[in-house]
Amino acid sequence: MEIHQVNIHEAKTHLSRLIQEALAGKTVIIARDNRPLVKLEVLPEAQSPRTIGGAKDLVLHLADDFDAPLEDFQEYLA
Repeated sequence: MEIHQVNIHEAKTHLSRLIQEALAGKTVIIARDNRPLVKLEVLPEAQSPRTIGGAKDLVLHLADDFDAPLEDFQEYLA
């Protein structure tokens, strides 16, 4: 997970952008004098619901031997 730390002044100036970053999954930390103070966190009811099959086009090719044991891993299987 990506972390973005900003100071209080930047957080006040760019709050909308920081909220969008948090909604996109980035961890946003607000700091004073480079010391983390608070974390901007998305509430569960604001998160978009998961959908079944949302990554169905992610795997383009699956080799026939994808689950075959690796040669250099054999000593760990004994």
